[in-house]
Amino acid sequence: MNKARQRHPREHTWRNAPVIFEVARATFLRNVFDAFIVFVVLIQPLIIALIAIWMLRGGEEGDTIFVVVGSGMSGLWSSLLFITGGSLSWERSRGTLEMIVGSPSPLWVIVTGKIFAQVAQSAVSMFVAYVAASIVFRQPLTIALPGWFGASLLATLLGFVSFGLVIAPFFLLNPAIQVWNNGLEFPVYILAGFLFPVALLPKWTNPLSWMLAPYWAARALHSAAQGKDMSHILFSIMMLFLVSILHIYISRFLFRKVLKKARVDATLGYQ
Repeated sequence: MNKARQRHPREHTWRNAPVIFEVARATFLRNVFDAFIVFVVLIQPLIIALIAIWMLRGGEEGDTIFVVVGSGMSGLWSSLLFITGGSLSWERSRGTLEMIVGSPSPLWVIVTGKIFAQVAQSAVSMFVAYVAASIVFRQPLTIALPGWFGASLLATLLGFVSFGLVIAPFFLLNPAIQVWNNGLEFPVYILAGFLFPVALLPKWTNPLSWMLAPYWAARALHSAAQGKDMSHILFSIMMLFLVSILHIYISRFLFRKVLKKARVDATLGYQ
């Protein structure tokens, strides 16, 4: 594999855009009728939303919209974690992972396409949580700043893609890491402040939250939904972009490790 094959998103990104689109389309079509993915994207966030709203019944509307947004984000994170690992394990189990690494398109391009499909599909989680709160509990939900909420949602999707690019190489480097999926799911729920403010956590955990794109995404969405000051929303979006760029640079290093492992071991299969 020559050096051109190892180039990362800042190089030839637009040239690889058609490949990313086709991989995303194929992945989306393959996942859309998968029962496990339907559970993670639709059923799990619905259960979380219903339980949380039931616990908050009779409370303020701001608390309810906070939980609805957080429930949707929990589905976004769960699907990113489980489906990314599952998709790469699916390729490995069928012996096609080495073929992907050896294809003319760089590895990060293929993985990015898969992650885009998963993030787009899991964005439905937020809609499901909103509908559940509106219909089942008849909660009067209002997004205070819909324009800023839409902008924050777009930034959130891009932030989750960058975060997915960080976690994907670990599934490629070590197949056994998938057994830790359940253990990895809830720490991000907590540190990102999906369902409750991180101010309730010990202060020593704050730097861990600041390093996560999902934290800044949740902060931006919660702020827009609750109508907080625009400077607060802008700062969250700005930090989300900065942390996302950091994630992309970290993933650049990790994908190089994957390619090195593929060259040294001559395989990325189960060992």
